[in-house]
Amino acid sequence: MTLLAIFLGTLVAGVGSVWLAALLSFGALGRYTQHMLSMAAGALMATAFMHLLPEAFESGLQAHDLFMVLLIGLVFFFLLDKAELWHHGHEHHHVGDGDEAGHAHHAHAAPHEHEHEHEHDHEHDHEHAPVAAGGSWAVLAGDSVHCFGDGVLIASAFVADLRLGAIASLAVLAHEVPHHMGDLMVLRAGTSNKRAALIKVSLAGAVTALGGALGYWLVDRLHGYLPYFLVVASSSFIYVALADLIPQLQKRLSASQTAAQIAWLGAGIALVTFMSSLGGHAH
Repeated sequence: MTLLAIFLGTLVAGVGSVWLAALLSFGALGRYTQHMLSMAAGALMATAFMHLLPEAFESGLQAHDLFMVLLIGLVFFFLLDKAELWHHGHEHHHVGDGDEAGHAHHAHAAPHEHEHEHEHDHEHDHEHAPVAAGGSWAVLAGDSVHCFGDGVLIASAFVADLRLGAIASLAVLAHEVPHHMGDLMVLRAGTSNKRAALIKVSLAGAVTALGGALGYWLVDRLHGYLPYFLVVASSSFIYVALADLIPQLQKRLSASQTAAQIAWLGAGIALVTFMSSLGGHAH
């Protein structure tokens, strides 16, 4: 039962996030991209602080040891980010020259800014298509590594509690959407075929299920270390929320836009809290 839940959760998080990203990138939902960033940040922080960390601390292990793992996890994901493995769109700094590389990277770093202002630029102005196509494999490789790690973290949550696993899957789905939007934009730079780009990124997202299978096997044999796995998952969510998503929201906005941003951030927190309460899971 747990293994089946892990398989379904990882597929929803890995592939479902790609399809939702496609709707936001290519469909009529593009106007909601900024709201998705806010909701994802709220969902990630709520999952880490209200569910994963409390679950880990209920194990009775020393708080000092768990906080040390949390600190090490944050530094670890920072180093992965610097190595351009965790935030997988940064490979484009090494592809092409000058403005071309920067343009592709900007599509990943702030996809919401492209939805309204540069949509046609992505479709018609990429004369450097061969360069972007060559870099797309680096994007897919980095995406696969990222998704594999997400699968391991989701499996850890499912082993601890089925509801916790469902919440973690939702949080991963939410934070992967803006990343996959950047991937789809970069792949579209090398081809006008939306379907081909969607299939390639979906295959990378499906690697989440492989990570889930390995995570289940690993955590099942190291069950005593499960609280540490949960803390590592928390550090991942906290880092992505604070280092990746929140900075994209820190811009000068009108009062109404700021209110909407806060409302969607709260909606992400409320959604995670609601999912946790469905089965009476208490902390």
